[in-house]
Amino acid sequence: MTVTHGDPLQRTPVVAVVGRPNVGKSSLVNRVVGRRSAIVEEQPGVTRDRNVIEAAWRGVTFTMVDTGGWLAGSDGLDGAISRQAEKAVETADVVLLVVDATVGITHDDEAVARMLARAACPVVVVANKVDGPEREADGWNLVRLGLGSPWMVSALHGRGSGDLLDEVVRILGDAGFAAPPTPVSEPPSGRGTAGDEGAEGAEGEAAAVAIVGRPNVGKSTLFNRLIGDERAIVHDMPGTTRDAIDTVVETEAGRIRFVDTAGMRRRSKVGEGAEYYSIVRTLQAVDRSDVALLVIDVTAGVTHQDQRLAERIDAAGSPVVMVLNKWEVLDAEGRARLRAEVADRLGFLEYAPVLPTSALTGRGVHKVVPALDAAIEAYHHRVPTRQLNLVIQAIQAEHPAPGARILYAVQGAASPPTFTLFASRRLQPTYLRFVERRLREELDLGPTALKLRVRLRGKG
Repeated sequence: MTVTHGDPLQRTPVVAVVGRPNVGKSSLVNRVVGRRSAIVEEQPGVTRDRNVIEAAWRGVTFTMVDTGGWLAGSDGLDGAISRQAEKAVETADVVLLVVDATVGITHDDEAVARMLARAACPVVVVANKVDGPEREADGWNLVRLGLGSPWMVSALHGRGSGDLLDEVVRILGDAGFAAPPTPVSEPPSGRGTAGDEGAEGAEGEAAAVAIVGRPNVGKSTLFNRLIGDERAIVHDMPGTTRDAIDTVVETEAGRIRFVDTAGMRRRSKVGEGAEYYSIVRTLQAVDRSDVALLVIDVTAGVTHQDQRLAERIDAAGSPVVMVLNKWEVLDAEGRARLRAEVADRLGFLEYAPVLPTSALTGRGVHKVVPALDAAIEAYHHRVPTRQLNLVIQAIQAEHPAPGARILYAVQGAASPPTFTLFASRRLQPTYLRFVERRLREELDLGPTALKLRVRLRGKG
């Protein structure tokens, strides 16, 4: 995410949290935002991408950027993580350099400090793990980094975090950022707003799109291609993305919040700790999203895990857009075989658009946003009661229900469209599938799941 430094009154300030691996950066971010937004585990390298989280203190709203551990002269995956941290520093208004006071200054801490000495914004040294007065002497040793007096905190217990945030707000105030004169109400959490505004809700809230799939199918590459910035780390090691990270992008369809999630593996292969919570975050992202972008690696075909994940998305009620990634590697025969696999193994998502793409080259990616827009609009669609019942009458005239009759119908909810059928007797599952298919065709409901509920006349 590129932040344009301009008039402070026109944008939200950015606070970047940096440091070597395993000093408590994510714990500090969680303490500030008041929830477990970043995954925390006692091992280095758990945070890998830039995790952007909104926070506020004393009426001042700011964006916290949690980064992975910065290591000097690293390459490969560690190098990619370090570059993400450097990007966060470049866009920051304040940088918090977190150091483990119980360990003292290491060579890596000194390297980070040298890098930050060249930063164009103020740097605040945070002596973490100062759990009591007896640890403060360790914290004062960090003066030797040459970046000013350290602030003593315990991210785990909250000690000193309020004083640290007071200092952050003071620095932001000096830079021209101030608290709004009146409280600004936050949009409700959860799925996007219902309505016919397409990808953007009635109140301007960005629609949420969760990018999901098995590990190493190209989700992060697609994420970067869609947002136009190398925001998520792309590497050929399965499981590179551990947190669900997101970016709001202005598109021709309105504002869309793309959420890059961790890869979903079979439950038997999911370990404890960070990996378990990565999967939890992915499922939460699916449940909160307006639409899921299911990425399938065509070189592996439609696997059993793809089927299970598709079932999980379908159960959440989210519309789905399927992306067949790495399409360029298949010949004509392979493409025909892959399409047959999708129709056979993911037939329960027959309403979902299927887009052959190449996240690496960009081929076909331009079709993703229009497909998402159509899916979100269909997801929030409402049908007038009169139009709905005219269609129901036509369906019964064409094919009456065996031994029963649908008396009338109403749309009880949207997101997804949910219809209640009032019937004289119980309707057979096969007939309900027929009704669902005809409703989709006649009402032009588009690429979204439908829900049908049946109530018997005279029953509650």
